[in-house]
Amino acid sequence: MQVIYLLLAAYVWAIVQAPSAAQTPSSHRVEPYVDFRDRATPYSGPGRELAEPKETKEVLLGYFGPDDSDHAEGGAVWRGADMAIRLANVEGGYRGKPFRLAASWSDNPWKGGVGGLARMAHREKAWAILGGIDGPSAHLAEQVVAKANLPLVCPLNGDRTANGANVPWFFSAMPADHLQAPVLADALVARSGPRGFAFVSTPDHDPRAFLVQLDRALKARKASPRFSHVLAADNPDFGAAARQVVAEDVGAVMIAANARDSAGIARELRNDSFRGPILGGHWMGRSAFARLAGPAAEGVVFPLVCDPDAMPASFRSEYETRYHEPPDYAAAHGFDAANLLVEAVRSGGLNRARIGDALRSLSPYPGVSGTIAWDSLGSNTRPVSLATIRDGKVDRFTAR
Repeated sequence: MQVIYLLLAAYVWAIVQAPSAAQTPSSHRVEPYVDFRDRATPYSGPGRELAEPKETKEVLLGYFGPDDSDHAEGGAVWRGADMAIRLANVEGGYRGKPFRLAASWSDNPWKGGVGGLARMAHREKAWAILGGIDGPSAHLAEQVVAKANLPLVCPLNGDRTANGANVPWFFSAMPADHLQAPVLADALVARSGPRGFAFVSTPDHDPRAFLVQLDRALKARKASPRFSHVLAADNPDFGAAARQVVAEDVGAVMIAANARDSAGIARELRNDSFRGPILGGHWMGRSAFARLAGPAAEGVVFPLVCDPDAMPASFRSEYETRYHEPPDYAAAHGFDAANLLVEAVRSGGLNRARIGDALRSLSPYPGVSGTIAWDSLGSNTRPVSLATIRDGKVDRFTAR
């Protein structure tokens, strides 16, 4: 018994004397054995050997988004995608067969919309999917294509976690939040000065996902907001947020909200005599933001995910002729996403697995939005700079 007590005492003494994990210099970060964020997961299953169907009269491409060109969030994406399909059919479609873009959508996509997308994937046998129009709908579409072995190009997904699922069928055309956040963090720190900055945001998925990346970039710069004002999901009080900003006397404001809400917040800030810099997410680059914000849009700073001045003149002219306004980045990415699918079908044929292979091999792709070059997870690696609104139009931001 005495021997047992001595052994227990020795064991306790060893634990007390051993250095803790926090005291061990090499234990502050445990390196993973394999980091799947840095490597692709290729599709290695069956399908490539299947012969192309002979009786096909058209090439069906699914669209997970509203087919209403005036829809507040997805209208511009549909315009760009529809224009690309029309032009592809003028060029002869696929071996004389026309492309058809068929939409499945509900403003509550978790209910009606995703069910229609599943039917399109399994029953109607679409060859590929274009969509969704934001992060949540991209996540939904990803779940469908992962089970159906169906290629998907998302025009407007900024949520890096969607690509982080490492689904080999999933591609995002717009540079994601993790590329937008660092340049915005630099501007926010530089422009806020000693009075610091505040966040004003809505509780929607995409603004929250964007702020996660922005917080990460700010922490790397040893900066953080003085306060965060999260608006109510229903009937948000923009005036209350503006009054808090003025009362706290911050040097700058960062807005994370869709184009409509960003415009409302910016208007209230200027109406409440806030004269400091206003920064925001890529949503400020939507046509609706400048239209709804009016004079309050002037001088705001946000990530430039697509340079309007770099768009080909032929694309701009065709779009303006058809829709009577210049294309924004949503229209450009919709156009590019549809063209990527068209080119992948033409290269891979009517075979889902080979279309997926062709999508990956098309990188880098010279789109109207800029170069689209996939990383290992199918996310566009195009560098992001900053933009502003000058005379009601998106322009490159140059620090003075």
